[in-house]
Amino acid sequence: MTVITCIEDLRVLAKKRVPRMFYDYADSGSWTESTYRANESDFQKFKLRQRVAVNMSGRSTASTMVGVPVSMPVAIAPTGLTGMQHADGEILAARAAKNFGVPFTLSTMSIGSIEEVAAHTDNHPFWFQLYVMRDTDFIERLIDRAKAAGCSALVLTLDLQILGQRHKDLKNGLSAPPKPTLSNIINLMSKPRWCMGMLRTPRRHFGNIVGHVKGVENMGSLSAWTAQQFDPELSWSDVEWIKKRWGGKLIIKGIMDAEDARLAVDSGADALIVSNHGGRQLDGAPSSIHALPEIVAAVGHEIEVHFDGGIRSGQDVLKAVALGARGTYIGRSMLYGLGAMGEAGVAKALSIIHNELDLTMAFCGHTQISTVDRRILLPDAIYANK
Repeated sequence: MTVITCIEDLRVLAKKRVPRMFYDYADSGSWTESTYRANESDFQKFKLRQRVAVNMSGRSTASTMVGVPVSMPVAIAPTGLTGMQHADGEILAARAAKNFGVPFTLSTMSIGSIEEVAAHTDNHPFWFQLYVMRDTDFIERLIDRAKAAGCSALVLTLDLQILGQRHKDLKNGLSAPPKPTLSNIINLMSKPRWCMGMLRTPRRHFGNIVGHVKGVENMGSLSAWTAQQFDPELSWSDVEWIKKRWGGKLIIKGIMDAEDARLAVDSGADALIVSNHGGRQLDGAPSSIHALPEIVAAVGHEIEVHFDGGIRSGQDVLKAVALGARGTYIGRSMLYGLGAMGEAGVAKALSIIHNELDLTMAFCGHTQISTVDRRILLPDAIYANK
């Protein structure tokens, strides 16, 4: 029996259990994948300041994100096709998040619909992530459906007006469900656990779209629709319109520049997320952790600055918090857990990150996450040339 001790263990197990096209969809970036790799590796450039002979009892990682109490400053990021990593993936991940006391964010491009996730989580409030599309009527109804389901925040993603080229998805012929090609059939035969789960669930299509858009009733019509729906003319006036239509807490995702951060503040958003879409859009952009300090310095006193990109441990969470993030998001770390072990795997991923966060915080001389700041990181000059 494999002993799971870290997120990497979950990744290795997920790679064995998830069909290649869906594993590659989660674990890849655009073009050369340089930004995707930097998101993770750049965390190692920040070294921690260890303290000793400090009372480490009574520790707490509890915090809030946009006013929502959280057991640690971590939320589950919106990830497309989550229900293809594991049958009913969105429902299982939402349950795990609920039980752990952290927010779950459902993607527009989810397999399970807003209504299905709400029904299977006892209508526990979750967040909904919105892509802006050309079909305004569909977007209005999508926002209204999120309201009706009790979603407590809207996460508006701004960095997908056009789609970054992801070589692995093209080579694998990514589709949901998989097309019955010879290579897919051979690969699926080696994933019996995944196949049995999919046979038992009716959720195999994009649940927020199929049946909710006129003329989109199957994968063929869905592909044609989505290919022309992402809106390249998206502007800040659209953000203002969406905020008014939504009427609740608005979080803007995809900010990598201080000027855009200022525009996010001016739009009336409640929080922004420093994110390069997991390195899946502009390859060659800086890592999220590299961009975080400048954005915090520019607007952190006016708006909650959250962070997304490359988190694989509780130490990464702590470093982001030290650099000014009020909250962080895990996408791939959650997907690895889900693909490896379903709901139990997501719970395991959250537990691993929490344990690492708690222990590292203590080693750095803090017992409350609220007191953590940049002083837990060594000055750059000490280790920059090591």
